[in-house]
Amino acid sequence: MGTELMRSEAICNCGRCKVQCAGPPERVSVCHCLSCKRRTGSALSWNATYKSENVVSEGSFANFSRVTDTGRTNRYFFCTHCGAVMFYEVEMRHGMLSVPAGLFADPAFQGPETEVFDQRAVAWCNIDVRSD
Repeated sequence: MGTELMRSEAICNCGRCKVQCAGPPERVSVCHCLSCKRRTGSALSWNATYKSENVVSEGSFANFSRVTDTGRTNRYFFCTHCGAVMFYEVEMRHGMLSVPAGLFADPAFQGPETEVFDQRAVAWCNIDVRSD
């Protein structure tokens, strides 16, 4: 009897772009940096990071790069129609792609195991980071 590999599908707002992720994420995190707040329009970002070979994208994507607070470069890929950021590359995590976890629209998707830039969290935000 074979085992079926877990698959998650992220879909943009208009449905024209999709990202298929095979297996569990290598890391699930929340980030409180100012750039992530601007990217999401929210108090934080919730991200699932996968090995790039486990991610397949379809649709029409544009991209842009920015230098981070730590001097590294991130490159963001977004839907050319609705503008949703579908995945991004972080220079310091070579061979990995991060997907905004809310795009999976799965209430059972795993919670964060790590929190970054927590010193920039809004005062009312308390994240229960799981500790495995």
